[in-house]
Amino acid sequence: MNVSEQLTVTARENPSKEAYIFQGERVSYQEFDASVTKFASKLADMGYQKGDHVALVSGNSPLFMIGLYGALRAGLTVIPINPTYTVDEMSYILKNGDVKAVITMDVLLEKFEHMDAGLSVNDYFVADTGQGIDTTSSSLSEKMKSFTKSVAEGSLDFEQPVLDGEDVAVILYTSGTTGKPKGAMLTHTNIYSNAKDVASYLDISSEDRVIATLPMFHVFCLTVALNAPLMNGGTILVVPKFSPQDVFAVAGEYEATVFAGVPTMYNYLLQTGKDQVHTFKHMRLCVSGGSSLPVALLNNFEKQFNVRVSEGYGLSEASPVTAFNPLDRPRKAGSIGQGISNVTNKIVDEMGEELPVGEVGELVVQGPNVMKGYYKMPEETAVTIKDGWLYTGDMARVDDEGYFYIVDRKKDMILVGGYNVYPREVEEVLYAHPAVSEVAVVGTPDPELGETVIGFVVVNDPSLTEEDIIEYCRAHLAKYKLPSRVEFMEELPKNTTGKILRRNLREQLTQS
Repeated sequence: MNVSEQLTVTARENPSKEAYIFQGERVSYQEFDASVTKFASKLADMGYQKGDHVALVSGNSPLFMIGLYGALRAGLTVIPINPTYTVDEMSYILKNGDVKAVITMDVLLEKFEHMDAGLSVNDYFVADTGQGIDTTSSSLSEKMKSFTKSVAEGSLDFEQPVLDGEDVAVILYTSGTTGKPKGAMLTHTNIYSNAKDVASYLDISSEDRVIATLPMFHVFCLTVALNAPLMNGGTILVVPKFSPQDVFAVAGEYEATVFAGVPTMYNYLLQTGKDQVHTFKHMRLCVSGGSSLPVALLNNFEKQFNVRVSEGYGLSEASPVTAFNPLDRPRKAGSIGQGISNVTNKIVDEMGEELPVGEVGELVVQGPNVMKGYYKMPEETAVTIKDGWLYTGDMARVDDEGYFYIVDRKKDMILVGGYNVYPREVEEVLYAHPAVSEVAVVGTPDPELGETVIGFVVVNDPSLTEEDIIEYCRAHLAKYKLPSRVEFMEELPKNTTGKILRRNLREQLTQS
C-alpha cells in the first residue's frame, strides 16, 4: 500500500466525504481521487514512466495535492521545491534531481525562464492563478501545458504501474545548513508507514478537520496535515499561506479540530488571538514541530485557547515524525514525547553506545520511516545511516518514563571556557521574561573563552535594556551561560516554515 492507493481506498469507502476545502470550494474524496487518476493517466500518455523525476513547485493549493498524488500514482518520483527559492537555489535542485517535468504556477514562470536553458525539463504543467498573466509570451510556451487541461484530458481508465515499497516516492532536499542541499530519498513504504503511524498515534479520524497552513512542500505538512488525514478520511482545510487572521477565520468557519504548526506560528496566534479564542472551541489538538517549543509559550497558549498542545519531533530523513507527546498519557512540557508506533529512538555516545537515562548524547532513530539515503551521495549516506540507525545530529536525553528531550543541535552547541552551553536552555529562560516575544541564542568566537553567548531578542517593551535582560538571566543561569551581549531586533530571520535561522544571526555577527 502507498499513499496514492490509500486515497483510492478512502474515496471508495467515503465517496461523498469532503477531502479538502480550499477558499470556500468543497471537494469530495471521489472528485479528488478522480482528478488524481486523470492527471496520472495524462502523464503516462505523454510518455512519463515509472521512476522519472518531476518537480512540484507550488504554494498550498489543489495544484499541489493533485500534482503530488497524481505523479505518485503514475509511478513518478516527486521533488517538492520551495516556490520562494531563488533561481540559483531552484536550479541546483532541478539539475541535481534530474528533473524531467515541472508542475508549477504561472506566477513562477519568470524564474524558470532564467534557468531553463541549463535544464533537461521536457514539460511545464502550469496552473492559472487568475492573476491575468500572459503565458503565451513566455519563452517556455512550447514546453508549457495547462495543468487544468491536462487533468481534464486524462482518463479514469488508468492502470497504475506496479510499485514496490522500496521504490523512491519523494526526494526532499534539506535546507542545506552546511554546503549544498542533500536530497533525502523517501520510499513509498517510508511515506505510507509514517502517515499511518502518525494518524494512529494522534487519533486522526474521519471526524477531524485538519488545518494545512504549514507549507505543503515541507515534510511536516506533507505527513501530518496531508497524508495522515487521508488515511482515515479526514478533511483538509487548505490555508494558502500562514496568517493568524486566516487561521482563525478557517478554524471558526469550518470547526477545525486539529492544527499543526511551528513555534513561531503559535507565538503569532498567541500574540494576536485574545479576541479569537472562540474560533478554536472545536479544536481538540494542536501539534508542534520543526523546532523546540518554548515551555512558557506552550503553557500560555494552552491556557489562552484551552486546547492541548502536543510537541513532537521529526526530520526530513525520517519522513519525518519519530516522536510525539502521547494523547493517552501525561503531556510533559519541554519534551518531544515518546517514540511513535514502529519507530525506535535512543541516545548514544560518540561511539554509538546507548547512554543511561538522563545523560546527553546524540538522538538516533530506527524504523520503516527512515530514508533510503541521499540522492547521488553515498558517502554522506554512510555518515548519516550506520548499522540501520539514522544519526539525527540533535543532542538529547531521555527520562525514566521514555520521554525524550531535545537539548539542541549538535552543531549549535556553544563551548564557553570548556563548558557546554546549549542555546535552548538560555532561550527558555529568555522566553519566560514577560516582555520577550521572540528570542534566539548563538555563539560567537572569543579569544579568551573560545566562544561567548549572544542573545537576539524581540521585545514588546521598548524601555527594556540590555542590562535588564542580562540581570534577569543572572537569576536563572550559571555565570558561563549568561549572554555577554544582547541584540534587540524588530524581527528574527526565519525560513518559509517559520523556523528561526540561527545561522543567519551568526553570519550577521561576523559581518558586524
